[in-house]
Amino acid sequence: MRRMVLGTARNPIPELSRGVVEHCVLALLREDESYAFELVRVLGSRGLVTSEGTIYPLLARLRRDGLVSTTWRESVTGPPRRYYQITSAGRAVLDGFLGDWTDFRDAVDAILAGAAEREE
Repeated sequence: MRRMVLGTARNPIPELSRGVVEHCVLALLREDESYAFELVRVLGSRGLVTSEGTIYPLLARLRRDGLVSTTWRESVTGPPRRYYQITSAGRAVLDGFLGDWTDFRDAVDAILAGAAEREE
């Protein structure tokens, strides 16, 4: 576990996002299929992914695990693109995560709110 050091600037977002990005990808694919660069753009706009190098191994793992499927499509602006769609197994994993996430988020929020109340 990392130690907190006074006076050092740190960005906890990469550590926090590591465990949830794959579920965010599944959530993005829940409504509509997408290709990797578009997923990177959306996740990047929210500060969750910084490069395509992060998303491609994750998408390969999701595909290998049967949580997404893919199709190739021609692109009018360049080479063909691989589009990703969530599978029924992916939906089940996402649904399970949503319940776990809500419980986790609520527990953290309660502790942080309590810590803020104690500081007053």
